[in-house]
Amino acid sequence: SDAICNFVICNDSSLRSQPIIFNPDFFVEKLRHEKPEVFMELVVSNITRLIDLPGAELAQLMGEEDPKLPGANSTASGFFRSLMSLKRKEKGVVFGSPLTEEGIAQVSQLIEYLHKNLRAEGLFRVPGNSIRQQILKDALNSGTDIDLDSGEFHSNDVATLLKMFLGELPEPLLTHKHFHAHLKIADLMLFDEKGNKTSTPDKERQIEALQLLFLILPAPNRSLLKLLLDLLYQTAKKQDKNKMSAHNLALMFAPHILWPRNVTANDLQENITKLNNGVTFMIKHSQKLFKAPAYIRECARLHYLGSRAHTSKDDLDLLTSPGSKDLQPLKSQKRSRLDTCHQEETQQRTEEALKELFRHVHNMPDSAKKKKLIRQFNKHSAALTPGSDVPTSPAPRRTRSRSFSGLIKRKVLGTPVILERKSRDATPEPERISKENVHLLQKCGSPAHMSQAKLKSLEGRKEESCRRVRGHLLSKDSSSL
Repeated sequence: SDAICNFVICNDSSLRSQPIIFNPDFFVEKLRHEKPEVFMELVVSNITRLIDLPGAELAQLMGEEDPKLPGANSTASGFFRSLMSLKRKEKGVVFGSPLTEEGIAQVSQLIEYLHKNLRAEGLFRVPGNSIRQQILKDALNSGTDIDLDSGEFHSNDVATLLKMFLGELPEPLLTHKHFHAHLKIADLMLFDEKGNKTSTPDKERQIEALQLLFLILPAPNRSLLKLLLDLLYQTAKKQDKNKMSAHNLALMFAPHILWPRNVTANDLQENITKLNNGVTFMIKHSQKLFKAPAYIRECARLHYLGSRAHTSKDDLDLLTSPGSKDLQPLKSQKRSRLDTCHQEETQQRTEEALKELFRHVHNMPDSAKKKKLIRQFNKHSAALTPGSDVPTSPAPRRTRSRSFSGLIKRKVLGTPVILERKSRDATPEPERISKENVHLLQKCGSPAHMSQAKLKSLEGRKEESCRRVRGHLLSKDSSSL
């Protein structure tokens, strides 16, 4: 079967009341894990449709080349970069190590605690106590259980430690490969009626581009980014209490989320405003950025189900899997059977309607109109007699002969087709047969029961009568002439 079951029969009555969770990105995640190359090609092709990435930057985004970051060849701030790299050499299990699921599990405790304490004024801006922060950091690195609700730690301690964790990652949360793409997203602006670029950001295209970029992030980075942006979004919603707007939070977290490692603000002089505004935009629209675009969902669904109903963005050609191609002959056979059934059903309904109409005409009182309608029914092959289920096609018309002999045969012998129809038709048409032939038929019986001798004698008498009639007509015509 080429369908996916949407229902699961559960015999456990305690679980039947649980809500059914439907993940619209199910096929997207399935394609990402099972066929990462196909998934990457699909997403990147849509990214390049939205933003212009030269060959080198596109190769960096796809991981084919090492990213070229600002300030990498500069020696002016080399001392500061070397100092920052020395600080990160002291790696722990969580802090300073590459991002892992274990590290996210530990840090999620901090995020969960901060969700309960968003009203603290100056959250993420006011530093906490360094001693309490070190105790908490050691506890997270060792993997021991921490009771943050005990009152031993302050919300500012937890907020500062969260920033510290992000700052000690080997690369920013959005990775170095995505740096140039985010700069291009910040330049997406609306166009006026004349096609000129304006200074108004194109929010819809920016959201769409971020959705696509977030799809190709490493799974740990994407998971932590979602937790972090949701926390910052909820914090900005309570800015009347904590005095931290989305822009203020972006200034705190842009160096950890988007800035390349080992660079200073001087290296980013031209782009620092774009980067900060980009993080502000992410915070404000965080609830929309982790949903795959509709056409990506449809493409992933088609990849596995093999449906022919294509839905794409800007006429984008969607990829199809070899497995879906194998299903096409089977689906075409099913569609042909459905079409045949539909035609048969339509024909059956038409026949029933015609039979009902014929019954109605047949039950009408005798009149010229009734006779005319019946003649029209007899002319069409689709006409049905009452009580019959299969329409009978009318007998083929015999072309009338215009010759003199044909006239004599019609006058004397009658039409053979009419004689044949008389034996099988319930309502025959009137036949024109000579009196002599009628007398002979009555005397000899039906032609089907005649003997061979009687048939020969009958044919001889018919020929003799024909000669007499022909001679009579010829003499009459000669006399008139």
